[in-house]
Amino acid sequence: MLNMIAAMGRLTHTPELRTTTSGKEVCSFDIACERNYSASGQRETDFIPCVAWGKTAQFIAQYFSKGSMIAVNGSLQTRKYQDKQGNNRTAYEVQVREASFCGSKAADSGSARGFDE
Repeated sequence: MLNMIAAMGRLTHTPELRTTTSGKEVCSFDIACERNYSASGQRETDFIPCVAWGKTAQFIAQYFSKGSMIAVNGSLQTRKYQDKQGNNRTAYEVQVREASFCGSKAADSGSARGFDE
């Protein structure tokens, strides 16, 4: 089976590094990715939720902020949960294995290299 996701877009908010009760570092963020032009000639944007763990999470939290261009690759995962009203829900998110800078240094104040765990 194959489960690979590669996406590039801008961060919709500054990533925040958290630590789980078991001591693992995790960073959650969303990236805005533009689609190709639609039939109406307008570009549409998808907002893709992403989660990174460990050193990848540290790297993203340290070097990226809201509006930064980022390229990620990883796998798509789903998780099921119940909302506050007791309704069953499914969340989809990219489990990030690698993250890289994209764009110019001036635009994002980063380098051309990324990090993978």
